[in-house]
Amino acid sequence: MRKFLSIFLLLCIVGCGAIKKKTTYSKTKERRITVKASEEKTKTSEQETTKRTKLNKRELKKLSKADGVINTALTFSGTRYKYGGTTKKGMDCSGLLYVSFAEHNVQLPRVSHQMAEKGKKVKIKNVEKGDLLFFKTSKRGKKINHVGMVVSIENDEIKFIHASSSRGVTVSSLREGFWNHAFVKATRVL
Repeated sequence: MRKFLSIFLLLCIVGCGAIKKKTTYSKTKERRITVKASEEKTKTSEQETTKRTKLNKRELKKLSKADGVINTALTFSGTRYKYGGTTKKGMDCSGLLYVSFAEHNVQLPRVSHQMAEKGKKVKIKNVEKGDLLFFKTSKRGKKINHVGMVVSIENDEIKFIHASSSRGVTVSSLREGFWNHAFVKATRVL
């Protein structure tokens, strides 16, 4: 009986050390997403019309497709993280982009390291809205395991939407230390 009790206590002590601590967030703090889906405007200003006529048709199509994909991705803001998920009930990073691009007839592989093989590599200083950003977030893993999509670039700050395991679908900045350190490359698929 003593042997059984000592084994039971040993397992309890070891088991307590293996429990992952869950981060709790204050309910009084309001989370804000600084990038919102753009509203479709029925009337454009004379300035916008002039600007659009200066763009060639290919650039305009590319911009509008990128905006469409971004708006689709932003509709999932706040969705909880779920490994392998592709619905409002839960999704992972590659699932978010797989669904968002598919909605606009752009087929991408389902997993991030395969997505990284598609498209044209882009220097970080040349990224545009709709470009994909790839990360290695694991200390042990040697391959890309996370992906996000550029939603805005303001004053050299690149903001991207992704599904974070701690925050779900959210918009982050590449200036944040963790993401800046984990960044591997950017590609353009549109």
